Amino acid sequence: MSDQSAAASGGVLTRRRFFEGLAAFGGVSLAMAGMDALGFGFSSAMAAPPTLEGGGKGTKIVVLGAGLAGMTAAYELTKAGYEVQVIEARSFAGGRCQTARKGFQHTDLNGNAQTCDFDEGLYINHGPWRIPYHHRSTLHYTKQFGVLLESFVNDNDAAYVYFEKGSGPLKGKPIRKGEIAADARGYAAEMIAKAASKGQLDAPLTAEDRDLFVAYMINEGRLSATDLTYTGTEGRGFAVHPGAGVDPGPGKPSVPYSLTDVLHSGAWHVLTSVSGYEQQRTMLQPIGGMDQIAKGFEKRVGSLIRYSCVVQKIKQSPKGVTVTYTDKFGEQDTITADYCVCTIPLSVLKGIDADFSKPFKAAMSGVAYAPVNKIGLQMKTRFWEENHHIYGGHIYNDMPGINTITLPSTGWQSQKGVLLGFYAFGGEAAKISAKTPADRAAFAVAAGQKVFPEYAENFETAFSFCWHLAEFNLGGWAEWGEQGRKEAYPVLCEPDGRVYLAGEHLSYLGGWQAGAIESAWQQIGKIHARVRTA
Repeated sequence: MSDQSAAASGGVLTRRRFFEGLAAFGGVSLAMAGMDALGFGFSSAMAAPPTLEGGGKGTKIVVLGAGLAGMTAAYELTKAGYEVQVIEARSFAGGRCQTARKGFQHTDLNGNAQTCDFDEGLYINHGPWRIPYHHRSTLHYTKQFGVLLESFVNDNDAAYVYFEKGSGPLKGKPIRKGEIAADARGYAAEMIAKAASKGQLDAPLTAEDRDLFVAYMINEGRLSATDLTYTGTEGRGFAVHPGAGVDPGPGKPSVPYSLTDVLHSGAWHVLTSVSGYEQQRTMLQPIGGMDQIAKGFEKRVGSLIRYSCVVQKIKQSPKGVTVTYTDKFGEQDTITADYCVCTIPLSVLKGIDADFSKPFKAAMSGVAYAPVNKIGLQMKTRFWEENHHIYGGHIYNDMPGINTITLPSTGWQSQKGVLLGFYAFGGEAAKISAKTPADRAAFAVAAGQKVFPEYAENFETAFSFCWHLAEFNLGGWAEWGEQGRKEAYPVLCEPDGRVYLAGEHLSYLGGWQAGAIESAWQQIGKIHARVRTA
């Protein structure tokens, strides 16, 4: 659900360090700050749920939490004949899989109450918002439930890069990402090609290999074949676009920024030759909002869910598990089952009265949860399309607390649109969440105005969400450190008595819906094996 750019290294920028740091520019990689799994780039390992052969008739399962992990467990267990009951603290299902649209209500732990008042048909995915092609578990259910998908533009050369902390004439100036990518790639290729042509690279090259490598650099950087210089390329855009007749006729190519200006701008930090494994240039999203996935599950298991029921106690005996909860009327009730699948985030579960073993309780304290903020801003015109010709993608910047401004990948050429005004993490998220919703919106609009002169005059309404201030989450996702992964994580992946934990926090796909789904698949497989051998 974060983005971070690499920090500039200190010291003298030698040619070799420049080569090693730049490689061949062109793409955008979103390194998900605070999400170690996303940084490591683990892919979805499972494509389908386990086969629960023989069924589980006569066995009762209580599932705590109706997020995607909980509903996945309920759906698959019910199909196998298990008797399932789901307890959910919210008045709706989906967990983090939420979409704010007209009428959506939320009150955070600071007492800020919001009711989303976007126009009909407009929304913001303030939880998960994109699906990589290789998250086959998520796509398994979108296909099975008939959830239609569309492209999510995760990289756009037409989008702007805006850096205030650099220096030179590009500082504080919106720059097309494609322009900076073309120039950085071109100059890097020029330097490498000239060095290679003179045999000045460390790697041993035959004469033939050297000629082929230089030819590759010429092609890669769009260099002159005669003197190996970079003077621009039509791929970076035109100052005057080609058209009819003799005026504008062939148009006028844009002039490259100088190598010095490119380097000192700092804008090259958002570039990389290969996009991150979890962050392809084109991803997927459900048409109409991410909560269409949750609704697909809810259509099938909604009758099993007791809504607005907050778990108070989890107690075990040699024969079963008893869960005590308080319903929406303030009445206390209990439910007893043979086994429990608990998908409550560890940040919340640690505060529940449960008779878990000491090692299990200790392991639960081995992980922190990420502060995360998002805000959706409704604009009365889609000025980014009409005036700037940008259709989707991210506006990367170095403005504190903003991190990413993202333009919608749906509703092309319609009148209005909702863009993501900030996506903040860690300490910056904590600072912004201390503001009132109105002040958060003002903060986001002031930042966006630096990039787009039409921003403030087009702003209409906002909806913000701080996951660390959400009562039943207390954070956006689990942040495992190296020691926690080694010592605590394996303990929590195994049952404590008759309680099995599941959720994104028990996967290496932290923060992703696939992590929640595949964790549930793994745990129900373990339960079924235990039932069949009991």
